Amino acid sequence: MAAAAARTDDPAPHIPVLLRPLLEAVAPVSGLWVDGTFGAGGYTRGLLEAGADNVVAIDRDPSTFRMAASWAGAYGDRLTLVEGTFSDLDTIAGEQVDGVVLDLGVSSMQIDQPERGFSFQKDGPLDMRMGDSGPTAADLVNEASEAEIADVLYHYGEERAARRIARAIVANRPFETTLQLAHVVERCLPRQKPGQSHPATRSFQAIRIAVNDEFGQLAEGLEAAERALKPGGQLAVVTFHSLEDRVVKRFFQLRSGGEGQGSRYAPEREAVTPAFTLKTRRAVGPDEAELAENPRARSAKLRVGIRTDAPAGQADRAALGLPKPALKGQN
Repeated sequence: MAAAAARTDDPAPHIPVLLRPLLEAVAPVSGLWVDGTFGAGGYTRGLLEAGADNVVAIDRDPSTFRMAASWAGAYGDRLTLVEGTFSDLDTIAGEQVDGVVLDLGVSSMQIDQPERGFSFQKDGPLDMRMGDSGPTAADLVNEASEAEIADVLYHYGEERAARRIARAIVANRPFETTLQLAHVVERCLPRQKPGQSHPATRSFQAIRIAVNDEFGQLAEGLEAAERALKPGGQLAVVTFHSLEDRVVKRFFQLRSGGEGQGSRYAPEREAVTPAFTLKTRRAVGPDEAELAENPRARSAKLRVGIRTDAPAGQADRAALGLPKPALKGQN
């Protein structure tokens, strides 16, 4: 197979989460696919080696393509790299596609680069942008009001101590580095116990989501995938926390006609012709072998839908359960 010949000896810089179950779920792989979250390229390589004729790989971070230079050329014109956001994936693809893969959240590759500002364990500038433009995390924590910061922490991180942390952030700003912020958050919470996540985990997640408008991008990206897919095409989405998974689950429910009738007191919803059928009702998680190899996979969930021939539409944003926007200028 041509894909096998295109393999390179240098491994991807991180282990793609749920790659094996994803490829099994969408098999047989063929035709044109979009990898809307290229990252270190693990899903793209997996799709190409599983039989995809072509992959359009999208990422908002231009540095990912520079790091892929050592192996991307081996696939020739089967691989197209595009700087952009997956919310525009239908426009970027330019034609109907056979499959779309979205691996949500920040990549371990970005976390491992202190200069990107995602890590609460490595000191670096307080940035957290997945791309090169727009306000940084430092802009948010140094300029937003206490109420806005608390709103971000509560709605995007499900942080119960949001108000206490926001008050401490305002009292200790300005912030320039990740460890400065992490230490302030730590002092607001009980000491970390063995086996528990770092006290700053939820706060850093929340700030990162706000900086990158991740939920706005997610809703638009799911709708863009619906527009891009051919009848019979497949949408595979990997999530890493409950807020993301809830939105993806509800999107598939809404767009597959499986959202139920709702309350008899609520306004009657117009019947929707299903745009997707679901591969499985339950999300697929990692098996023991993957958890042993890659502990980062512990919270990952995979959901897959198959596109019908119904016209593309929009999901009810309120019904998607998107966390409430907290920053001025975000819709």
